[in-house]
Amino acid sequence: MSLKNTLEEFKAFAVKGNVVDMAVGVIIGGAFGKIVTSLVNDVVMPVIGMFMGGVNFSTLFHATDGNTYATIDEALAAGSGVIKYGTFIQQIIDFIIIAIVVFVMLKVITGLKKKPEEVPAEPEAPTTKVCPFCKTEINIEATRCPHCTSEL
Repeated sequence: MSLKNTLEEFKAFAVKGNVVDMAVGVIIGGAFGKIVTSLVNDVVMPVIGMFMGGVNFSTLFHATDGNTYATIDEALAAGSGVIKYGTFIQQIIDFIIIAIVVFVMLKVITGLKKKPEEVPAEPEAPTTKVCPFCKTEINIEATRCPHCTSEL
């Protein structure tokens, strides 16, 4: 296999619609992730913290050496391991918001798609007819009315 053939195959692969769509999705997803992170950190978490008595989730941690430290930096400087459970809570809220937004977006997108027009079913061929003389319903293939004996 020559380098030229390999480059041509790669070019054919790279310009396929699915690859380009996926690349656009990844780029937009990255930008969307930054927006959601800002929404969570700058809007949602302060409100949640306010309702929980002024708690700032980004400062919540547990030092693994058992001592109490005022900040995460102090615990790290003392050589203690740190479990940042406040950051974990923020990431969970981040995920929930992203999941809700993606769900709503998919509902909107599927609602915008054109629904295929329903083709009306062809009416079934009639199996009966009305006798013009006595007005009773009779079989469509009848040549004489069974009720009034008229010829049809």
